[in-house]
Amino acid sequence: MNQADAIPPSAPSQRQAAPPVTLTAAVGNKLSDEPSKQSGQPLLVLGFESSCDETGVALVEWQGQAVPRLLAHALYSQVEMHQAFGGVVPELASRDHIRRVLPLTTEVMASAGRRLDEVDVVAYTRGPGLAGALLVGAGLACALAAALDKPVLGVHHLEGHLLSPFLSADPPEFPFVALLVSGGHTQLMRVDGVGRYEMLGETIDDAAGEAFDKSAKLMGLGYPGGPALAALAAQGDPKAYALPRPLLHSGDLDFSFAGLKTAVLVQSQKMVAAYGAAIAPSEYTLASGATPGFGALPLQAQADLAASTQAAIADVLVKKSMTALKQTGLQRLVVAGGVGANRCLREQLNAQCAARGVRVHYPELHLCTDNGAMIALAAAMRLQSGMQVASRDYGFHVQPRWPLQSLQAA
Repeated sequence: MNQADAIPPSAPSQRQAAPPVTLTAAVGNKLSDEPSKQSGQPLLVLGFESSCDETGVALVEWQGQAVPRLLAHALYSQVEMHQAFGGVVPELASRDHIRRVLPLTTEVMASAGRRLDEVDVVAYTRGPGLAGALLVGAGLACALAAALDKPVLGVHHLEGHLLSPFLSADPPEFPFVALLVSGGHTQLMRVDGVGRYEMLGETIDDAAGEAFDKSAKLMGLGYPGGPALAALAAQGDPKAYALPRPLLHSGDLDFSFAGLKTAVLVQSQKMVAAYGAAIAPSEYTLASGATPGFGALPLQAQADLAASTQAAIADVLVKKSMTALKQTGLQRLVVAGGVGANRCLREQLNAQCAARGVRVHYPELHLCTDNGAMIALAAAMRLQSGMQVASRDYGFHVQPRWPLQSLQAA
């Protein structure tokens, strides 16, 4: 059974469609029919994230012009399931989202001490991501919203990451430069407000997260490679090997990490030859993507290459971020996405920003990876700013490819 058979597209609702509403106008529109929602009372946004290999559900509360507040969230990671395959298997990811999303929803509502009928808007990740995985979240959100007679809103996954630091203990203020750095994206943007994004630079090939994962695979570290490489790098010398810093002096704000992966491959082969290491057991074969014999090298040598690789990636990200701040004249940097949790990157950014008198903001560590909290937050902030509306049109489609800069007021 394929994805289309398992998750058929939702047909348009047959009920009388109410006009779209914004949360700002909710107390004077359809949502004012809710007896528990009087003027000035907080409104609740329930968010679903299912774009890849994490199932996330969260409940956010918003009142007036205050920053939305996270009431509860739950997250299930599929990492263990995908480890045997060395990466995410889309069909397995979709099926696991189906299994996890309802129990997580029950957990979130119980943790927040709220009922589903108290929810005012249901939000979900519309894209980008894996098509089948996105359809699970979209289908569930639209079905739940229809059953509750609540408006629904599709959210851009990257905008969720971009705004996630607003849930931290030290939220940023607009405008700022944003470094979006994850497994599939590396971008620098000027952010003047919700939905007001200007692309400054982006990767022309591999993202920083891909550089971590592919380099880790060459070292036989398995999946997910980024955290494993960072852990090994903590024991190594970042100056042990002179790896390239692609586009470091290009004069623009674009990134390129494909060449770094090749340099890591060549260096690992040189190390095996220099140490005279015998070909290691089957887990260190080309079939697994690892350099043959690398696993037989002394642990210190492996750690040195991991540290040198991490340093090369961090150096480029930090240099480009500082250049973006200089070019824009802004004094605030926001770092978001899974790679933003990397300790080496944070230490370098903190040091460089402190030297320049620049404020730097990160999401809380548990909100750096994909999660429902960032989706509920992004929905609430778009509605709060008037950039988008939520509606009771329960037909839906997802956008596996969806450039963030294409977002417009709707």
